[in-house]
Amino acid sequence: MTDQAEPTEAGEGRGLPLTPRSPRAGHPSSVAPSPLSTPPPLSTPPPLSAPRPLGEVRTWPRSFLHRLTAPLPGVRALARLAREGRLRPPAETLRQIPELPFAPGPLPQAGPGQTALTWAGHASWVLRIGGLTVLTDPVWSRRILGTPARVTPPGVRWEDLPPVDAVVISHNHYDHLDAPTLKRLPRDTPLFVPAGLAGWFRTRRFTRVTELDWWEAAELPGAGGPVRFDFVPAHHWSKRTLTDTCRSLWGGWVVTGPGGQRVYFAGDTGYGHWFQEIGRRYPGIDLALLPIGAYDPGWMLRPVHTDPEEAVRAYLDLGARTLVPMHWSTFLLSAEPPLEPLHRVRAAFEATGRPREELWDLPVGGSRVLE
Repeated sequence: MTDQAEPTEAGEGRGLPLTPRSPRAGHPSSVAPSPLSTPPPLSTPPPLSAPRPLGEVRTWPRSFLHRLTAPLPGVRALARLAREGRLRPPAETLRQIPELPFAPGPLPQAGPGQTALTWAGHASWVLRIGGLTVLTDPVWSRRILGTPARVTPPGVRWEDLPPVDAVVISHNHYDHLDAPTLKRLPRDTPLFVPAGLAGWFRTRRFTRVTELDWWEAAELPGAGGPVRFDFVPAHHWSKRTLTDTCRSLWGGWVVTGPGGQRVYFAGDTGYGHWFQEIGRRYPGIDLALLPIGAYDPGWMLRPVHTDPEEAVRAYLDLGARTLVPMHWSTFLLSAEPPLEPLHRVRAAFEATGRPREELWDLPVGGSRVLE
């Protein structure tokens, strides 16, 4: 099936659930977890799993609906959303778009023992770790299905990228799994993807695809030792066509370099119990890349997208050293004003009393090197 032939329903690019279920009410920090997924008990964390073989062909259940941590909003919720007209930011706030932080620059030099980040926009990062160049959810396209064109260009020109050593994918929504961008990659690029998603890549002739379940890992050789890729849970869901709701898994990635430097890429997620469990199993997270946008209206989006205050709380739950906001300032996916996520995350972080240098609120195109 070609990418143009893959059908989508209205709102797919925005990550809006479309299965006819009742919406979950209340804030995730103030209500009991959904019976769809019970948080694991806090105890001594289990040892990390042994790395799976690269490119392993595996068999998965037909559905991952049982992994949901909140029911998916259905037809009534979508009707309410349309009735309220809260699909995009208010017109008067669009004048903020030219003020969105955009400061592209050269990629930093990163030695074999250093970790460096460059934000290409949305959830797309250029991560240099263990001598490898890793892309997260690469989206270099100007448009994605179901969403207006991006409001800031990619922070790194594709032609300026070094050779890509690996790609991690969080889930299959169009703003995180972008077929036109992936077509630019050599077909032997190592890809790490959620359970149930390898077939999508193999039909496009990618030859080194490793799909993982939650808490599983794989490794690639790096400078000074292996770089480890652990797939971890997220409070989200998956859907790409009319018939594949939750047929593949969703999650984030913990990438650990040979020297122990550890980066957590959350992908797309709401707030919930998984952050504390991830921090328990993977202590010493240096950088927590967490989404802060696409949260308004909260009654609809809270189960699947963290707002800025929830991102700060997740960072604390993780026990991470540094918070790195993402998933804003690129595609206008929901109704909050374009600059609001930045103002709110700064205020929420300041309220924690943590040192300001532990918040890397990078502009699109900005880079930092972990010391």
